[in-house]
Amino acid sequence: MKTIGVLGGMSWESSLDWYRMANERVRDEAGGYHSAPILLDSLDFAVIEAMQASGDWDGAGDLLAAHARRLEAAGAELIVLCTNTMHRVADRIVAAIDVPFLHIADSTAAAIGAAGLHTVGLLGTAFTMEQDFYRDRLAAHGIATIVPETDDRATVHRIIYDELVHGIVTEESRRRYRDVISRLVDRGIQGVVLGCTEIELLVTSQDSAVPVFPTTALHVAAALDAARDGSPAPLPVRGADQP
Repeated sequence: MKTIGVLGGMSWESSLDWYRMANERVRDEAGGYHSAPILLDSLDFAVIEAMQASGDWDGAGDLLAAHARRLEAAGAELIVLCTNTMHRVADRIVAAIDVPFLHIADSTAAAIGAAGLHTVGLLGTAFTMEQDFYRDRLAAHGIATIVPETDDRATVHRIIYDELVHGIVTEESRRRYRDVISRLVDRGIQGVVLGCTEIELLVTSQDSAVPVFPTTALHVAAALDAARDGSPAPLPVRGADQP
């Protein structure tokens, strides 16, 4: 199995889930004492968040590219970035390395396509919902994206940065996300993309009337598939009636 280089720490709460899911999946599939060969480079999220807030995407791209090169030099044979928002600079990372980079929106698009859907709602940070890098990536796979209205986008973004990245999960915030998803369903979405890795700490398929696409879990599955060079494992697309 190839060694996976993981760019994490953005935030470490969701990177922890990425690491846990990867090792649990390998354990369940291979049995015994098996776990995933991973090199983890966990960045200081305060530095990244400041760059996001100031719009310094070039600086963020240079920083992540440098860390990706460091992972490659340490022996990583493929690279993943454990955050949806920072895929805003994915092209900078790809240009800096010689090993494959697995884009989180591609694994999400594959699952949406496998479910036969073509219009989804997108929840994430304001950067992910309002900028075009993520929506364009899904559109390249033939998937149309609807984002929440202005007030709902502000709510989704605030809960991510004020609560979820700090490990705070409340029933009130879960209720607010359910309401946002319900309004998106009324606008015609067929599924909802949890386009921020932290959202999976709060929202499950039980909170949605349409299928939920958990980007972290989908990314983990795709990374392990690429690392094992074997046949694809089933992608974890969860419908509204599944736990």
